[in-house]
Amino acid sequence: DPNRLAMIVAVLETRCDLRLSGCDIFLNIAGGIRIQEPAADLAVAAALISALSGDPLPSDCVFFGEVGLAGEVRQVSQPDQRLKEAAKLGFKQAITPMAQKRQSLAPDGLRLTTVSSVQELAEMFFQTVS
Repeated sequence: DPNRLAMIVAVLETRCDLRLSGCDIFLNIAGGIRIQEPAADLAVAAALISALSGDPLPSDCVFFGEVGLAGEVRQVSQPDQRLKEAAKLGFKQAITPMAQKRQSLAPDGLRLTTVSSVQELAEMFFQTVS
């Protein structure tokens, strides 16, 4: 959804002080599927931060969570199934909303890391964000 992407860009600019407005932004999902649920917001935010900084995200890490207008990362439905599937696919780490940790247990072999905001996400991976 182009409107959702625009919202995530605006939140990253406002809350993380990232300069994305002068950038051409293209979002492509492998396989050409259309993602309608907001659980992909955190993954999109991580990809944008990665692209801007030039630092790649860990290839063994999965991201899920909804990003709100204030930059908060909200919980999503079915976190246990998402974590179980990520572990089956070989991911070693999952970045999820802070609220998920209280409700979810990571499967064996999957390290669960939580964030409460997109700024926290940016600071976790890229120390250049103020």
